[in-house]
Amino acid sequence: MLTLRNVDIHYGRVHAVRRVSLHVAPGEIVALIGANGAGKTTLLSAISGVLRASAGEIVFDGHDIAREKPERIVRLGLTQVPERRLVFGPLSVEDNLLLGAYSRFTRRQVEADLREMYAMFPVLLDRRRQQAAALSGGEQQMLAIARALMARPRCLLLDEPGMGLAPQVCKEIFKRVAALRQDRGLTVLLVEQNAKSALAIADRGYVLETGRVLVSGTSEELLANRDVRRAYLGREREN
Repeated sequence: MLTLRNVDIHYGRVHAVRRVSLHVAPGEIVALIGANGAGKTTLLSAISGVLRASAGEIVFDGHDIAREKPERIVRLGLTQVPERRLVFGPLSVEDNLLLGAYSRFTRRQVEADLREMYAMFPVLLDRRRQQAAALSGGEQQMLAIARALMARPRCLLLDEPGMGLAPQVCKEIFKRVAALRQDRGLTVLLVEQNAKSALAIADRGYVLETGRVLVSGTSEELLANRDVRRAYLGREREN
């Protein structure tokens, strides 16, 4: 469904991503792990059209999207949940959700999807009239995911969904992500520093280091890889 071939991304003279190739098959959850500054968020931003790749191919469901605008990419069925959630704080929970459906035009379908989001995330129904800024971090993450789902994507880009959340809340978020694949057949590319949590729900993974793919494999292979465990799982084992 999603294929990157030899993608380069620059910030001015800084070569942030170097010849990255990866693929995500329909219905897969694929984890992209790595330290801060590895280029993970930069790569997602290029896939979603927020940044322009300087070289390489980005193909989504047969469409070359490397030069497409973000709104066109959303309409093709690929949506991003940004790092740090970025909900619209002054707006109500429901208005945030409706903004997620901006690319759609059938009111009846939007209203049906709104009901589905409330069934999926009951806390959002309870708080639908509250300002999004009043939600807890975990609730805001649920809102950000539900807002993205309102566009009816076939592939979801998730950027650090566990960032800044308590361990139990983080566990619940990852459980919801796994359920989206199981219940809706959603394809997910998941960026996450918490490698153990990400690989626990992923089929495969890529380790990104200083803008390059260092190693890739199934989740089981990466969890068993001594270098990956030392670099990305050591602290989690201690906890």
